[in-house]
Amino acid sequence: MLQIIPSNIKPSDFHSYMVGAIAPRPIAFVSSSDQMGGINLSPFSFYNAFGSNPPLIIFSPALRGKDGGVKNTLENAREVDEVVINVVNYAMVQQMSLASTEYPKGVDEFVKSGFTAIPSELVKPPRVKESPVQMECKVKQIIQTGVKGGAANLVICEIVLMHINEDILNDKGIIDPYKIDQVARLGGNWYTRASKGLFEVPKPLKTLGIGVDALPESVRTSKILTGNDLGMLGNIEKLPEEEQQLLYENRTDVKIFFSVLAGDPENLTNEVHLEAHKLLSDNNITEAWMLLIAHQKK
Repeated sequence: MLQIIPSNIKPSDFHSYMVGAIAPRPIAFVSSSDQMGGINLSPFSFYNAFGSNPPLIIFSPALRGKDGGVKNTLENAREVDEVVINVVNYAMVQQMSLASTEYPKGVDEFVKSGFTAIPSELVKPPRVKESPVQMECKVKQIIQTGVKGGAANLVICEIVLMHINEDILNDKGIIDPYKIDQVARLGGNWYTRASKGLFEVPKPLKTLGIGVDALPESVRTSKILTGNDLGMLGNIEKLPEEEQQLLYENRTDVKIFFSVLAGDPENLTNEVHLEAHKLLSDNNITEAWMLLIAHQKK
């Protein structure tokens, strides 16, 4: 049996073993604000509930492994002792992942990830409208456990108000696990959908995705493309190269696709979005983008 003494290997390597072994982990999708009113939105899987009277939950924005830097959420929680912890379900997982991108301070992850910020009632940070459960919290204590990269910062929160979308309740008024459709984190790129099993979402941590706000308006407001579709499209660092795009547009099947509904713009848009949705469901993000770009040129 493999035996590992944490101090004998790199912290990043031991981290991989930890998150692979201690799983699945629920996700705290935390919205916070600084003293100037700047908003941050970021997910954390070092998180759980620890008591119900008073109702306490703890999440940990660990110091950055590469440089020991402090994450914006932790800075905000120190400045304004209030947060909202939003529950993540499958319908929002791709946009949630996009929000985990380390954008510079001052960039609004609500805007970049395409989520809707709505006012809270008892705390300053806004809630995520798309989340099935939103918990307004007061930060009671922050426990710093170290100063090196990877060190935990335990943010102990008390729930002061919980918002529950009634659509996820059963006929007895209890949260239905199938209707809430939660997701949880495992190691690497792996997640689990509580009712369905494992799936992967590539980490967006090494690049800065262009964001949902950079998508064409017709794509952002599509009645066909889902939030997960928009999250995948917004997670690319740059659009396909012009040469690659031209090769795609000159393909015979692509020319036929656009010629069939050339005189019916509304139906053409619907068909393009349906096809893009299929491509994204197969994780073919580049071709979905090339299809949407070709459509924009029509």
